[in-house]
Order: sequence, then C-alpha cells, then structure tokens
Amino acid sequence: MSYCLVIDGMQPESRRELHKNYHDNHYGFPIHDDNELFGRLIMEINQAGLSWETILKKEESFRKAYSNFEIDKIAHYTEADRERLLNDPGIIRNKLKVNAAIENAKTILGLQKEFGSFEKWLEHHHPKTLQEWMKLFKKTFKFTGGEIVNEFLMSIGYLKGSHAESCPVYHKVLQQNPKWFTE
Repeated sequence: MSYCLVIDGMQPESRRELHKNYHDNHYGFPIHDDNELFGRLIMEINQAGLSWETILKKEESFRKAYSNFEIDKIAHYTEADRERLLNDPGIIRNKLKVNAAIENAKTILGLQKEFGSFEKWLEHHHPKTLQEWMKLFKKTFKFTGGEIVNEFLMSIGYLKGSHAESCPVYHKVLQQNPKWFTE
C-alpha cells in the first residue's frame, strides 16, 4: 500500500499529522539547496533499520546536532564532535551512521568543487536507473545501500514513485518539475 493511502488511517492524530506534513510538503518535491539535499541524505541514512516515523520525530534534533546540515561545518567536525553526536539522545547514536555523515560531507565538498554543487553532481548523472544510481552512490558515499538511495532519490524528485497518480500531492509535485518528470 502506498504512503499516500496509509496516512489517513494513522492513529493517533499527532502521528497522522507528522506524516501528513512530510508527505504533503516535502516528499518527492525537488530540493535545490545543497545543505538541505545533504540533510535529507543524512536522514535517509539514519532511517536504515528504523521507521521513518522515528526519523521524522527527530528531524529538529538532527538539524541542531548536525549544524543545520551545513556541509562545510560537518566536513570539518573533530573527534570531539563525533563524540558529541554519539552521546546525543536526540539523534540516532550509531557510530557507522555518524561517521558516514561526516565522511559524506567531505565527499560533497569535493563534488561541489568539481561540479559547482551537490545538486549539479546529481544533475550531471541524471537520468539513471535505480541500479545505476545504487552503484554510483556505493562508489561515492558511505552507508548508502539500495533502499537508502531509492528513498533519497524519490524524496528529492529524481526517481518516480513518491506519490500515487491519484494523490492530490502528485500534481503539486509535478508543478515543481521533478527530474523524473522532465527526462
């Protein structure tokens, strides 16, 4: 069953509103800010093995812990920053995920230098099949398995599938010209 159809039946109301806000205003919409793109990648990486709801509930804590997802700041985190993150109860305290965020920030700095931005790097490689994207991400980034790559790319409008065509939000997403639609 699609995310679009499940939300209305969620209980309690606070749970439904949490998912509805993400679904209606963020999921599948193109992101043009590198820090926000990176933030979404951090959140998708941290979702691995957990529910998306857990991550949505912790989004503000992730923003605070990870310097509002500022790539340059995170790329320069010290060992003390790693320890701070591993001791922060507001985020997912997994060493592999924390290290991936820091290492991926360093990688994105390199991509920005070479391509002008993280977004331009994504655009440079578009379009690709999911399998091609998975190979590219595995070669480029840390902790980016198939489901992480798929959800990341769907959530930012590079792969189709975030909304059912019958969903009213589908048409709002189309107005933003997601990459999958403009191929």
